[in-house]
Amino acid sequence: QVQLVESGGGLVQPGGSLRLSCAPSGFSVDYYSIGWFRQAPGKEREEVSCISNHDDSTYYTDAVKGRFTISRDRGNNTVYLQMNSLKPEDTATYYCAAAIGLQVTTAQAMCTVNVYEYAMDYRGKGTLVIVSS
Repeated sequence: QVQLVESGGGLVQPGGSLRLSCAPSGFSVDYYSIGWFRQAPGKEREEVSCISNHDDSTYYTDAVKGRFTISRDRGNNTVYLQMNSLKPEDTATYYCAAAIGLQVTTAQAMCTVNVYEYAMDYRGKGTLVIVSS
């Protein structure tokens, strides 16, 4: 069964770090563009970070730029989201999604909620991150 599974969420204090994993089964991360999106309670889903399969370009939304890092680990067939200097406003359920045939090729162009909802081939069920003291 082809699926995406996120892991690594949890409770962390402000200023702490977490590393989220997005591990597909049934396909290789080598050939897919991967995006991380999040949805906080009572708020709309928003993009966080994406990595393109065309040129490995990356994109970060302004709210996480300089604190989060997305990376593709081909040996482990996993895409990671390293999250440092976490803030209470980072509290959300984080979802990863994958696509192989997007018409847009840059990480920035693919990193939109519209692409997540209508153009991604696979979406995970999410992992909860709570940043609180």
